[in-house]
Amino acid sequence: MTKSELHNIKIEMPDPKLKAEAKKKWDALAKPIDGLGSFEDTVCRIAGIVGNVDFDLTEKGLIIMCADNGIVAEGVSQTGKEVTYEVAALMGQKKSSVGIMLKDYPAHILTVDIGIDSDDTPEGVLDRKVAKGTKNFLHEPAMTGDEALKAIETGMACVKDLKDKSISIIATGEMGIGNTTTSSALLSALTRLEPAKCTGRGAGLSDEGLSRKIEVIEKALAFHFPEGCKDAFDALCRVGGLDIVGLTGVFIGGAVYKVPIVIDGFISMVAALIANRLVPGCSEYMIASHMGKEIGMKILSEELGLDPVIYGRLALGEGTGAVMLFPLLDMVMSMYKSGTNFADTPIEEYERYDGK
Repeated sequence: MTKSELHNIKIEMPDPKLKAEAKKKWDALAKPIDGLGSFEDTVCRIAGIVGNVDFDLTEKGLIIMCADNGIVAEGVSQTGKEVTYEVAALMGQKKSSVGIMLKDYPAHILTVDIGIDSDDTPEGVLDRKVAKGTKNFLHEPAMTGDEALKAIETGMACVKDLKDKSISIIATGEMGIGNTTTSSALLSALTRLEPAKCTGRGAGLSDEGLSRKIEVIEKALAFHFPEGCKDAFDALCRVGGLDIVGLTGVFIGGAVYKVPIVIDGFISMVAALIANRLVPGCSEYMIASHMGKEIGMKILSEELGLDPVIYGRLALGEGTGAVMLFPLLDMVMSMYKSGTNFADTPIEEYERYDGK
């Protein structure tokens, strides 16, 4: 893929007629209008995405992108970069946090080494290594344009592979020490907000550590964008991470292959924003799962026009917040597919007066 080919991707918008039909199906159920709130809207959006009012979400997947970040050398994280490999190894054994959470739940986990700084890839992890981590973006661009394009292609290919296996909805996850720094730098560059307004404590920085993190981002942005950032792809190459770029490809792939993609937390949502900047319309195929506790989450949800369902101050990563949405959707889908209709009861059907 070339940069021109990337920008020339055209997204077909979900069918509004199918969304409206799904809403009528909800309204025919013996319950108050919009009784299940944003969950009803989510189901209607999925109907438009997949092109079918009577869709099925039984087969679910999770794509986790793992990569190291050279900016860790600047002391922006509490742990060293070796933790990326160690946690990825646990993921390969399904012993990491998200693996344990999904132990008794039917979801296919695809863990991808897209840029771990190691000679090998942990067992159980798919080797799609683009590079052994990124460069230290305080002093040079994090990656080349070719590396970014390859990572985007990898993410798109992962979506296609899961769709070919009949996976109907995909959650996003990531693992990469230092990736809240790359995410904050990208968000600040793309919105031109001060880094202090986009940068949180990540995995638990002290006040001193947070100040250092903000300072590093400020210096990096002044170095790379003395006149401000004008191009999302350039921002990715300069201050991004390969995990974020891979997830960007996942979000683009969701729109191309018409698969709903569930956004996890801060890192995942930054990737979602970039995907929508690179290929407008991708956000129509995204579902926001939760409002994480990183301070940039509210900014991101407003930028994307997506309202997260879960408000739990989550900050674990790995896709843990995204997969929490799955069992909730299961319950909602049970109602949508098998709920009692007004026509089968003596109850008079509610009328919709708000025009929605």
